[in-house]
Amino acid sequence: MQRAVVSFYQDEEGHWAARLECGHGQHVRHDPPWTVREWVVSEEGRAARIGSWMECKKCEEEKV
Repeated sequence: MQRAVVSFYQDEEGHWAARLECGHGQHVRHDPPWTVREWVVSEEGRAARIGSWMECKKCEEEKV
């Protein structure tokens, strides 16, 4: 289920996650070569993603 990104935070291990409009979090790791999300490592990159849409896995699970 698509949800808007409202902010970003770091988890207890220092990994970045998006806070979604539903209140759930979704990790957005930059972990090359498996996952390339260079935008996540800069404040400007994260700010540019506020308001974008991401799939919320927890909302999908709750739907079932």
